[in-house]
Amino acid sequence: MSTTKARQQWQSIAPINTNRLDIRTFRPDDAAFILSLLRQPSFLQYIGERGVSDLASAADYIEQRLHVSYQQHGFGLLAVCDRQGQCMGMCGLVRREGLPEPDLGYAFLPQFWHQGYAVEAGQAVLDDACQRLGLQSVLAVTALDNQASIAVLQRLGFVAAGEVTLAPATSPSRLFRWRA
Repeated sequence: MSTTKARQQWQSIAPINTNRLDIRTFRPDDAAFILSLLRQPSFLQYIGERGVSDLASAADYIEQRLHVSYQQHGFGLLAVCDRQGQCMGMCGLVRREGLPEPDLGYAFLPQFWHQGYAVEAGQAVLDDACQRLGLQSVLAVTALDNQASIAVLQRLGFVAAGEVTLAPATSPSRLFRWRA
């Protein structure tokens, strides 16, 4: 995708609203939330270390990782907030080296697990991927033992597509595919 087209799509990443959620691009003032989410033991176990250890590195993560993805690809991880504006998690598309298509990623603070938010946000992101980006296929990867994440993907209509080892990891992850 050309840089100009990606920038146009980034500028067109309008907030996505569902019955319970507002899904939007991350802002600099979301640094405290990013720090909290990325330091969760479950995030570190199943997703991995992202080098975020304080508010300054969280702000850098937003600017250097999330905003760069929006600019380069026209998509990225988005803030998932309740109707009062409280950030609960993140959900969006990621472009990973080693995968031929974008993949769906998500993470939520533990107090928001088991309430259907990941499925609701994931479905909204997939709908946006079809409508705004014209994607017909999206991948997802999970740790082999992350049963909760596997259940979310299955509820979204993803099907198992084998295993993949993505650098810098040395162990495989489960690969899933969703088709519009």
